[in-house]
Order: sequence, then structure tokens, then C-alpha cells
Amino acid sequence: MSRACRVDALEIAANRCNRLQSFDGGDLRHSRSASAMEPTMWGAVFSEWLSLIFRWLHVVAAVAWIGSSFYFIALDFSLRSRGDLPDGVGGEAWQVHGGGFYRIMKYLVAPAGLPDELTWFKWEAYTTWLSGFALMVVVYYLNADLFLVDKSIMDLSPLQAGLFSLGSLALAWLLYEAACRSGLARHELPFALGGYLFLVALTYAFTHVLSGRGAFNQIGAIIGTIMVANVFTLIIPNQKRIVAALLAGRAPDPKLGKAGKQRSVHNNYLTLPVVVLMISNHYPLLFATRYNWLIVAIVLALGPVIRHFFNERHKGRPSPWWVWGVTAAGMIAILLLSAAGPPDGKAASLQAAHPYAQVEEIVLSRCSMCHAAEPVWDGIATAPKGVLLDSSEHIQRNARLIAKNAAWSSAMPPGNITEITREERAVLASWASSQTR
Repeated sequence: MSRACRVDALEIAANRCNRLQSFDGGDLRHSRSASAMEPTMWGAVFSEWLSLIFRWLHVVAAVAWIGSSFYFIALDFSLRSRGDLPDGVGGEAWQVHGGGFYRIMKYLVAPAGLPDELTWFKWEAYTTWLSGFALMVVVYYLNADLFLVDKSIMDLSPLQAGLFSLGSLALAWLLYEAACRSGLARHELPFALGGYLFLVALTYAFTHVLSGRGAFNQIGAIIGTIMVANVFTLIIPNQKRIVAALLAGRAPDPKLGKAGKQRSVHNNYLTLPVVVLMISNHYPLLFATRYNWLIVAIVLALGPVIRHFFNERHKGRPSPWWVWGVTAAGMIAILLLSAAGPPDGKAASLQAAHPYAQVEEIVLSRCSMCHAAEPVWDGIATAPKGVLLDSSEHIQRNARLIAKNAAWSSAMPPGNITEITREERAVLASWASSQTR
């Protein structure tokens, strides 16, 4: 939205504030013709349905991919070698599910000949990424002024923010891929620590360029891209080379399988953090508070620690129960960090109480252009999530939501597009604190 349009919307909201007692919505309805409303409404409806379809597909595909990934990791670790196994088999596992018994064997490299039917596990990963990228375009790139840009952090245009997002996505993957192919990944612990610091540094940079929500999505998208690229550029191609060697009557190179297994392990340890990052946009106290980058750093550490617990159990080793103590400490740290207030300064909730009229004026002038029975913000046809903030009654009813999104964090207004000030957030925090006592 242009600066002029933003000012117009603010003026409309201010006028709404001045005539609050007599407002019945009629003047606003008559000010916008049906012909002007229809494109806005249908554009919003189309965008919302695209978001729903891609999000649904993304979640279903991710469940299938993560489920199969976790299953095969557990299967690999549970394989046991016995004397009656065929030549070339490294181990077997017996499992029961759905009333049936299964005997599963894994070859060290490959069988002597290929079976008639062979199931490939790849489309779950590809569909997850393709649907996720489509969702990223619909939600973040086409609404960059709301969800990717925060003018109080860096004054970017939507185009600049989109190009930065795409460029950093590609560059981060290329750096990871170069590190893996250079041989550094053979040194597991140094590589893991270096990768962790790399992701934390990226997160810190993103939170100082993009909005908090955009930064969390960006680091999640980078991790997800690395994981899918592992499947697309190495795991599946190596499996195809093994199949081609078998068909040609040659012995497959064992290094191909080992390289694929290495990337599969990387994906295993990255899965839990990326899931948290992908759902974080529902939790403003995570992405829109002062230490949001440090919260991500803790999440990036806790995910692999939790996976370590399950991996050890799958191997039949003693359970490392210390993992849950570390996890609890990390979650407490996240809780405390999320209470630090918005990035632009702590919203002091213990200051002197302010007149309610001041609170009402802030909400009406900064929030009601979208959160109204008939929003006046371009591209928004209905109040987001059905939350109305266009009257005194609605404001008081939603006090806790206002505080969580606009006082204790900077999630709203999205991208601070209506330019709410630090002092106004402090007023809202003080009012919200008095409401909950």
C-alpha cells in the first residue's frame, strides 16, 4: 500500500474515532460503491482460498514426509543381524501393526537383482516444498507490506523484501551444499556446531531486516529447502545410480548409500525445529518480541536434543533422560524471553494508568481500519480472524488479544504498517494490565 493510501486510511480511522458515539456504519458503506467493493472482496476471497488449499496440502504432505522419515530412521536403528539372513543383508526387524506381522530386511548396499516393484519415497518431500513455497508466495510475497516488511526495523519496499528473501534462501542452501560436498560434513560434531551457529547468525540478521514473523518464516523456509534439496539433489539421485548399476550388472558403489544416509541424518535432526518455525506465526510472543532471535536459537538447539533421545532408544541403548531436563530448562528460558516485550522497547505495564479514552483513540486510529465490520484497508474485505475493534464494547471485550498482539509484542499492526509508536504500546500495556488484575 502506498504512503498516500496509508494516510487516507489513518484519516478515516481518526474520523471514526471522533464520531464513535453516533457511528452506525451507514456513511462508510455509502462511501464505497458496490463496483469498488466487488474486486476487493473477490481478490480477498481468492487469496484466502489459495492460502487454505496450499496450507492444507502443505500440512498433509509434511505429515507424510516427516512420518516416513521418522519411521525409517527408527527402522534403521532397530535392525538386528541374525545368522539366517540372506547374503548382503545387514539386519532385519520384526514389527506388528494393524493386526499383521512384518519382517523387514535391509541390504548393506543393494540386492543382487531388482524386484519387479520398487517403492520410492520422494514425492512427500517434493510436495511439501512446492506447496510451502506456493504458500509463501501467496501469504508473504503478495502481502509483503503486511507480513514481510516492518518499517520500524528496515524501510524496505515489498519488492526489495521479496528479492532479499529469495536471494538469502538460495545463498544459504548453496553454502550448506558447498560445505557438505567439501568433506566438512564427515566431521560430525564440528559440522553440527558450525551449522548451528550459521543458522543462529542468519536468524539474527533476518530479525534486523524483516518483520519478526517474516524472519521466522524465512529461517524455517531455509531449513525446509535444505532438507528437500538433500532428497532431490543427492539421496534420490544416488539411489537411481545404485539402481542403474544393478540393471547394468555392476556392483553399486557403497559410498552412494553412505552419502545419502548422511543427508538423511541431517534431515532427522532438523525436522523438529522447522516444525516449530512453521507454526510460530500463530504465536506473537515468540516472533514479535525483543529476543525473538534468541528464542529461535534455543529452538534450534532443543530440536536435535529431543531427537537424540528417540534415536538412542531406537538403537536399544539406555534412554538419555537428561534430555528432558535440558528441554524443560530451554522451554522456561523461552517463556521468560517471550515476556520481554516488543523489539522497540519494553512495554511498561506498571506505569500510571491512562484514561480509557486514550486507549480507545489508539486502537481506533491504529487498528480499526482493518478490524471493523467493513474494513477500509485495501485488500481486506472482512476483519482478520473476525476480531472487531471498531467500538468501545469490542475493544474492551478483546483487551487480552490487543495486549498480546500490540502491547506485549509487536505482532500488530502487521509490519507496523499504521506506525503505532512505542509510547502507544506502553499505554495499551498499562491498560491491559489494569484489566486483568
